[in-house]
Amino acid sequence: MSLDEAGVSGAALEKELRNFQEIARQLIPEPGEVPRLAGIDVWGGTRSLGGAIGGDHLIWVDFKQRYDLDARIAAASDAGESAVVEGLVRCRRRSGIAVLDVSGHRMTDALLAAMTHQAFLLGALYELDLHGQITAQLFENLNTRLYNSSGAHKFVSLLYGEVSEAGTFRFVNSGQPQPQVFSSREDRFVEIDADRRAAFPPLGIQPSLSVIDRDVQDTILGFKDAYQVNEWRLLGAGDLLLLYTDGLAEHADHAYFQGRVEARLRELKHRTAREIHESLVEDALAACAPEDDITLVVVKRD
Repeated sequence: MSLDEAGVSGAALEKELRNFQEIARQLIPEPGEVPRLAGIDVWGGTRSLGGAIGGDHLIWVDFKQRYDLDARIAAASDAGESAVVEGLVRCRRRSGIAVLDVSGHRMTDALLAAMTHQAFLLGALYELDLHGQITAQLFENLNTRLYNSSGAHKFVSLLYGEVSEAGTFRFVNSGQPQPQVFSSREDRFVEIDADRRAAFPPLGIQPSLSVIDRDVQDTILGFKDAYQVNEWRLLGAGDLLLLYTDGLAEHADHAYFQGRVEARLRELKHRTAREIHESLVEDALAACAPEDDITLVVVKRD
């Protein structure tokens, strides 16, 4: 059936698309939401291939900005929930970063990113109420929900990590490129042991083996093992942590990241996280035209 046969005019369709764009645009984190931690400098952003919005997305979770931690700690203390109190106290000195990449990079793919955004933040609220912190169970639930609702051809790659003022980085990785740590002292990317680089399929590909409803799941590809949380320590002053999507990892047929980024970081390492981010993105775009959305987050230990 054509648009004319359905009674949809070009003007009406254009209006609907503008409305969709505006809704999706409201979910893009503003720079003011970037985490603020003592001794840690953070900056990041997303460049969509097709315009203002696309399949890549960022969620900043600065616990001090998003939530009233003092009120939550007082309520948990009054309820005698000591474990919740301990978790919330730790949240005062850590912030979360979620890097999402929906399969596809068209404007309509932003809808799945928007759905994941809202599901993630709603789940985070429940996690804080129950545990005082975000646990791996949130990602099991997100995976189950997306597996049941998004279809086999649509999935979400997600890396969620928390940076602490002590310089640690704890994260769960579902289908994203592995983070990279650049040592300021050694002037190179450092190799991370394989047992601290656990990675899992993108959300929605395989149902979770560890959830209680697993026996009602139909699966062709089998079940996904329980998520593991990786923990890294940023070694010293000036060290850099890079989080990014495959739009950067595969830029220029993988040649840019593998052959250029480390050399650029040697030149840029004394600059701020924002300056490093902007310089790397500008340099990548100058190397060749992108073929995908590009997301990059730079975390620097001062």
